[in-house]
Amino acid sequence: MTDKPQSPARHRATVRALLAEAGTTYAEEADVRLADKPAPLWRLLVLSNLGATRIKASIAVAAARELFAAGGGTPTGLAELTWQQRVDALGRAHYVRYDEGTATRLGDCADLIHRRYAGDLRRLARDADERPERVRELLCAFPGIGPTGAGMFCREAQAVWPFLRPTLDDRALHGAARLDLPTTAEALAALVAADDLARLAAALVRVDLDRHLADRITTSSPPSE
Repeated sequence: MTDKPQSPARHRATVRALLAEAGTTYAEEADVRLADKPAPLWRLLVLSNLGATRIKASIAVAAARELFAAGGGTPTGLAELTWQQRVDALGRAHYVRYDEGTATRLGDCADLIHRRYAGDLRRLARDADERPERVRELLCAFPGIGPTGAGMFCREAQAVWPFLRPTLDDRALHGAARLDLPTTAEALAALVAADDLARLAAALVRVDLDRHLADRITTSSPPSE
């Protein structure tokens, strides 16, 4: 992929329109108030696990909300839910076909985070020496978290883990290409404040998933500053 021959002013106008239209992170959508603390990071891991399957993002978000409402917002809380309670919570969000396997995997994730990190993913970051690639490798040890889930976690976690910045993976870069934006993480990162990178990544993923969103952004952004 190569950058499109548009001006920096045009790029910034497009990004402003994009953030205004679609700049809510997936964590925010799932009512996760992300912070560098054990419980919010666990909730992001759950959301990333749910979003790693071939299912609509809106359903994964709804499933996360149901699990948290049922008491699964911490590793201990989720472990205390019965398998059937987890399945029922997923079912209320219409998280079908994957509900039984996911209920099992989430229980395994709760067990692993307790055994390896004492329930605190900040220990994972320390074990990885805050190296982004190593963080992704360690995340993939959690059942259900493959490259897709690890990518989602890191896109969102860069809001509170600055060492992950800029995390703009292939899915985000595909979205950028649809908007004729730069298609390297570094060039995209230069268009926003560092604290907005997670919002930009989420918005670009939404563009990748929704061609109509790309059309709305393109038509709503002014031609120049």
